[in-house]
Amino acid sequence: MQAIPVKALYASVANFFALGAGLGLAPKAPGTFGTLLGLPLLLLMPANLLVYSVVLFVLFAFGVWCCDSCARYLGVHDHGGIVWDEVVGYLITMLALPVTWQWMLAGFVVFRIYDIAKPWPISWVDKQVGGGFGIMIDDVLAGVFAAATLHLVYWLL
Repeated sequence: MQAIPVKALYASVANFFALGAGLGLAPKAPGTFGTLLGLPLLLLMPANLLVYSVVLFVLFAFGVWCCDSCARYLGVHDHGGIVWDEVVGYLITMLALPVTWQWMLAGFVVFRIYDIAKPWPISWVDKQVGGGFGIMIDDVLAGVFAAATLHLVYWLL
């Protein structure tokens, strides 16, 4: 993976968000560092499930635009430094789960496992779908898988 120059972060609003306000510039594990941005954003998310879902949709649509724009700027589809998709994937993971440090940590770990391992159909979607939508959708699916896993654990507890 090629390093991203710091100037790319400030080249546009799209790049700033796509690169996770700089967290995506981490030389190792930028996706994991980028997911960290989801933690404070989760605390700012509305408690109402419907409003949370609408905000998620807006963040997803915004992500399609900013990730596509940043990828075109970098000349690399889904560069590891593009991390807005991880942020949205994490927020999907936490949909309708308690916002406690234990669940936030569990959500972080389980989401990262699905995002890194990319089990089918996530891996298929990751390879087949391009553009900003393609960058976002594999992490959306990882978030859905992680949310389903955590809701099962929550139900069993």
